[in-house]
Amino acid sequence: MRIGVLTGGGDCPGLNAVIRAVVRKGIEVHGWEVVGFRNGWQGPIEGLTRPVGLGDVEDILTRGGTILGSSRTNPYKVEGGVDKIRAVLADKGVDALIAIGGEDTLGVAKRLTDDGIGVVGVPKTIDNDLGATDYTFGFDTAVHIATEAIDRLRTTAESHHRALVVEVMGRHAGWIALHSGLAGGANVILVPERKFSVDKVVEWVKSRFEKQYAPIIVVAEGAIPEGGGEVLHSGEKDAFGHVRLGGIGTWLAEEIAQRTGKESRAVVLGHVQRGGIPTAYDRVLATRFGLHAVDAVAEGDFGVMVALRGTDIVRVKLSEATAELKTVPLERYAEAEVFFG
Repeated sequence: MRIGVLTGGGDCPGLNAVIRAVVRKGIEVHGWEVVGFRNGWQGPIEGLTRPVGLGDVEDILTRGGTILGSSRTNPYKVEGGVDKIRAVLADKGVDALIAIGGEDTLGVAKRLTDDGIGVVGVPKTIDNDLGATDYTFGFDTAVHIATEAIDRLRTTAESHHRALVVEVMGRHAGWIALHSGLAGGANVILVPERKFSVDKVVEWVKSRFEKQYAPIIVVAEGAIPEGGGEVLHSGEKDAFGHVRLGGIGTWLAEEIAQRTGKESRAVVLGHVQRGGIPTAYDRVLATRFGLHAVDAVAEGDFGVMVALRGTDIVRVKLSEATAELKTVPLERYAEAEVFFG
């Protein structure tokens, strides 16, 4: 048997750990051949492959990014895209695909399964916003990176008596902001799930300064002020219809400076959050996902995604996994509000 593996969407710490697990178990346990498709769904559309034998995955467990490359290519936006995938898989002798990605990549995997192509999904997103799984790999690393940044920024904020606004990733879900904000002792945390009052943020900032401390505000890129909308980096959309967000941190820092008369700075962590070496937790979770994805292929159980439930790895239908985003419940946000101001 010959299986293909690809990584789609934004890069994420732990992708290489999944690839390694798929290759090791596929070859050493089942005796399969593994074909690596390059650059997300662009690979099986255009026949872009690279070797992924045992020697190719020997030292990639701790490496960030993905040795296969990635893209936001959408086969359903490419003329004849699905037919091209069928032709390439037949030409390469590939019997099944393991697709590692987030909502968009797995949404394509679901549609391809409906169209008769055998696909098993592995959940990947630093935003931790995929439904049907308790956690996605990459999230733990992103939170650690953001928390370390907050810890470092606090010392310079205190030294210069500034308000510091830290913008983290989170288009529609504020999990990174919530976890890193709590872990870093932020004085305000703003998430997309709940519109925020600039007046209230300014009140909390003033309160912090009155106590002779420098305030730290953590804001998700998709957070929205009351009476306003998302702050866009540009109006361009990718192949899945997403606009590029960015700038809420800078906008908020300027508002704070104008309304308080205090010096305020914004720091946008951006892609730093999803680069570099994965944490031990993400390495283990990604490895387990890869092993169980191979089991699903071996059993011919296509149209499923492997997922974490408690401490167990289970399988759920791709339709369930992509049905809705997992957002921060307001009761979880209320826990953090205790520490505001």
